[in-house]
Amino acid sequence: MANSGWLAKGATRAMTGVALAIGFQLAISGSALAQQAKSQPKQAAQPKQQQQAGQQQQQQSAWVKLCEKANFVRRDKDGKENHEEKNICLTHHERLDGNTGMVLVSAAIRQVEGMEKQHLMIMVPLGMAIPPGVRAAVYSKEQWEKAQKNETIDESTLKPINLHYSLCHPAGCTAEVEATEELINSMKTGGGLMVLAINANGQPIAFPVPLDGFAAAHTGAPVDNKAYAEARSQLMQQIRQRQAELMRQARERQQQQQQGAAPENKAAEKKKQ
Repeated sequence: MANSGWLAKGATRAMTGVALAIGFQLAISGSALAQQAKSQPKQAAQPKQQQQAGQQQQQQSAWVKLCEKANFVRRDKDGKENHEEKNICLTHHERLDGNTGMVLVSAAIRQVEGMEKQHLMIMVPLGMAIPPGVRAAVYSKEQWEKAQKNETIDESTLKPINLHYSLCHPAGCTAEVEATEELINSMKTGGGLMVLAINANGQPIAFPVPLDGFAAAHTGAPVDNKAYAEARSQLMQQIRQRQAELMRQARERQQQQQQGAAPENKAAEKKKQ
């Protein structure tokens, strides 16, 4: 398939860091879900089976469902504005750089109350070429395992997804496309989503997105927004602390190098004399 060229060029290189990406993201979702579990008694009672399923998803999955109310304005045939509130849900995954806190890639399925169509949204960092857009493909679990082992994958079996950029902001650029029922079902049973963008130099950059837990998050209840925000804030604080520690270690190494160079300089001066 002609469009699979991007996938063939960038996918193998991207899989090297998949295991680290999964582990790092699990720490994010796990902390958020742990806090949510503490707040469960304050919320409306839920069936025990549903609670257990939700807790299992929270412990294992980097995907979470986030929902909030949004105000929509529509005009009737007379031009009068009608305001209505609808629920918007994002079944969401994001991978952060553990050193900087920057979002390396995020993916989400957007559902709007009362609308049949859903959309796949993918955000990549700034610095990508806009006209080519973003391409992605869902890997089966077997293909995902092979990719992580750097084994050959039959690219002809992949179905490329073309996404067009819709918005850029300081955190990155978002591309989206309608998420058909076929696409969503493939994500529910797949092993991973390989995302590819073209950078300013014309080189394909791959962003692997594991799909473990996507199905449970998409069909399950949303997490508590406040608990998730608090958990994410704590994670960012940990990253800032790590940045400070790395800077401290770098200063110490620099000082040690300067101190070690001082005696050598003095010895060299004595020889000249």
